[in-house]
Amino acid sequence: MAKSAKERKREQRAREKLKAEERRARLLAYSLKVDVYQGTADNIERIKQVTGIDEVQDLLTRAIHNISRLDDDALRAFLAEP
Repeated sequence: MAKSAKERKREQRAREKLKAEERRARLLAYSLKVDVYQGTADNIERIKQVTGIDEVQDLLTRAIHNISRLDDDALRAFLAEP
């Protein structure tokens, strides 16, 4: 018996979801849930405006990668500031 359009679409979504999950697993990706208070949100918004980076995820990824380039002493000093 032929599948209905609804059944085909449901199967397609399941395949796409599986592909996305497999991709995340291969990349060892995980979600990071963080509560952000108003002061931090204001700082993020300012950084987005100054840099022109629209997505918070992109901004955080770039910041983490750039901070990780600091040597150990500079990293400690940088993060010692409140």
